[in-house]
Amino acid sequence: MSPSNYKNPLTSKPLFEQVCIIGLGLIGASLAQAIKNNSLSKRLVAVDRHQPSIEAAIEQGLLDAGADALSQVVSGSDLIVIAIPVQAAEAVFTDIKAAMQNGQISNDCIITDVCSTKVNIIAAAKQVFTDLPNGITNGLPNGLVPAHPIAGGENSGYHARRSDLFINHRVIICPLASTEDRALRKVRALWESVGASVISMEAQHHDSVLAHTSHLPHLLAYNLVDQLASHDDNLNMFRYAAGGFRDFTRIAASDPKMWHDIFFANQSAIIDALDEYSDYLQNIRQLIIDKDSTALMGLLGRAQAARRHFGHMLASTPYTDTSAMSASYIISPNTNNAINGTITIPGDKSISHRSIMFGSLAEGVTHVTGFLEGEDALATLQAFRDMGVTIEGPDNGKLTIHGVGMHGLKPSKTPIYMGNSGTSMRLLAGILAAQEFDSVLTGDTSLNKRPMERIAAPLREMGAVIQSTGTSGTSPLSITGREKVGKPLQGIDYDMPVASAQIKSCLLLAGLWAEGTTSVTQPEVSRDHTERMLSAFGYEVSVEGNRISVEGGGKLTAGDIAVPADISSAAFFMVAAAISQGSELTLTQVGINPTRTGVIDILKLMQADITLTNKTYVGEEPVADITIRSSNLVGIKIPESLVPLAIDEFPVLFIAAACAKGRTTLTGAKELRVKESDRIAVMADGLQTLGIDCTVTEDGLIIEGQGTHNQPTKVIGSQTHNDEPVFSGGHITSHHDHRIAMSFAVASLRASEQIVIEGVETVNTSFPGFAELANEVGMSIEVDKGDANNEAGDKA
Repeated sequence: MSPSNYKNPLTSKPLFEQVCIIGLGLIGASLAQAIKNNSLSKRLVAVDRHQPSIEAAIEQGLLDAGADALSQVVSGSDLIVIAIPVQAAEAVFTDIKAAMQNGQISNDCIITDVCSTKVNIIAAAKQVFTDLPNGITNGLPNGLVPAHPIAGGENSGYHARRSDLFINHRVIICPLASTEDRALRKVRALWESVGASVISMEAQHHDSVLAHTSHLPHLLAYNLVDQLASHDDNLNMFRYAAGGFRDFTRIAASDPKMWHDIFFANQSAIIDALDEYSDYLQNIRQLIIDKDSTALMGLLGRAQAARRHFGHMLASTPYTDTSAMSASYIISPNTNNAINGTITIPGDKSISHRSIMFGSLAEGVTHVTGFLEGEDALATLQAFRDMGVTIEGPDNGKLTIHGVGMHGLKPSKTPIYMGNSGTSMRLLAGILAAQEFDSVLTGDTSLNKRPMERIAAPLREMGAVIQSTGTSGTSPLSITGREKVGKPLQGIDYDMPVASAQIKSCLLLAGLWAEGTTSVTQPEVSRDHTERMLSAFGYEVSVEGNRISVEGGGKLTAGDIAVPADISSAAFFMVAAAISQGSELTLTQVGINPTRTGVIDILKLMQADITLTNKTYVGEEPVADITIRSSNLVGIKIPESLVPLAIDEFPVLFIAAACAKGRTTLTGAKELRVKESDRIAVMADGLQTLGIDCTVTEDGLIIEGQGTHNQPTKVIGSQTHNDEPVFSGGHITSHHDHRIAMSFAVASLRASEQIVIEGVETVNTSFPGFAELANEVGMSIEVDKGDANNEAGDKA
């Protein structure tokens, strides 16, 4: 919603009878204008010693009355907003007390402020109101609600006011023990009604936070400008100053009197912030003197990533391409839908995750190529940066990781944010359960709904102290460090109830630090990237059938990792070529780890024309070029033994099944119900929307394929191929599940009408650039990015 059209969403009638604003500077006047525009008060009055501001506000119809003394206009006010410099607060409270004693306002009149510090505001109120009998608790008015809008501008004064100043900005309120709920509710409603987001914070904590994030930067900006201005060659310094200097020092154009008062009012917290900053300056000074390249790159890299990371963490948004938030795919029928060419698929997500983890824990420097720069893998990268690991990149898939060894991780100063990545959270939980320090793992709204007890329970058997603090065993995860527990983890024998590479990997990683042997037995084979990479880093792993074991106490040795193309991402293009007439598509150097090739085996059972060539090894991982041609697919009963080997690929395999002749039945796939979405239910809904008959079962799906070999076909090579439409058109809701979105994009190749797929922004979690690459080989996907200002599973 544009600021000019912003309307109060909370109430259809005024919140207040009369609002009195004390101070018509930028904040006070902007709030007055927003109150006026949103009809939040029947009357609006103000106090300001600058008579021209009062006169202008009355003349322009903003105020019903104004004066230079509170007593002249305050009568009948049920809200007073203090918007003056913090040092003047005590005098204002004295005037408010007099108005209460004179009966101009009631003792329970709501009083709030917009000042940048809170402790001194509360102290000033206590100094004034202690002896007022009614409406006073612990020396404070019951209607006092200290508040601070985090908003401002370069210009100050009445004429700089903006009614949209607070839209999409935060307002911090600092409730007191004396504050009535009524007052809190109405102050919160006021700020939300003018477009702000309200959060609560204890006053002393507020002052400390603002000292670091607002007051210190302003002080440094003033100081830096003064430093340059004192140079003999100051004119040239300012003339040739780059954009960074101008951007940073812009805030030094703020009102000096206001900041003078703030610096004194928040003296203690600012001094603490300055002392801490001085320590950091001395540290970076020494790194430059010592030419310590690794440490300096670590500091700069962490700072660069943190700048981006905290924005995403606070907003629970993806790391990649925020312009695509709330995006949709719009795909029109394509009469010439052949899929042809030779393409390279992005790097394997599972291996990219592990390259960060093992490289960070290794001794030495690890070089990674082919790293997937998708949101999930970037979440893992940021987590290890938060724990003190120096990581250079990513730069076109290249990373340099300076390993810290098995005992070199440091505690993160904040909860570790995993975005949407279930792989990151579950595997990292195993590592952190063995560390000496406490940790908290959290994620976005979607991730925090996914089950975590499946890894927490066996970790507890090893002696981990771990709590899933969300509802029903979901994250955030709180992990107590071994230093507090007093003993290391203990190796266990664990029989997994379901085949899950994430559970297996979590326990094996925890076992690296455990006393004794940690063994995991899986009911079916699951992907084995963890075992392979442990071996590549020189750590001995015992594999006896479905039983995998590690001994604790070893070490990892750094090396080079080449990440192959991701077969899960390749699957979308494999199915696209198989269901489209005249198609022949080659995907180069795709990982064909035998624990991941279930999609190939299933497509071959459906009589897909697939050829693997140029087979070789990249590190411990087998790779090959995969060529797939147009095929007449047939429905099958999918062998349950292949289910764990294709768990991620089933959404697009369901599209293949819909285009096949006859029925396809999937059983033994309960795991699909606890992915980013319930992929069985969501895919069934989408297929039915597009006219496909399917039935949801407890652990799978039955799909009545619409392909037929009895209709006219086209000869392609040695095969005949039917290109009649299978799907109708319609709107598909992906539930912000990347694989759902890409699967229905593939379905468009056999659709008779337009398909619109909503919520495709999370495609970047696993396949950045999917739409562009799809269009390159013959698809026609239009990306509607929607509102640029407005959300992966248990498989790796």
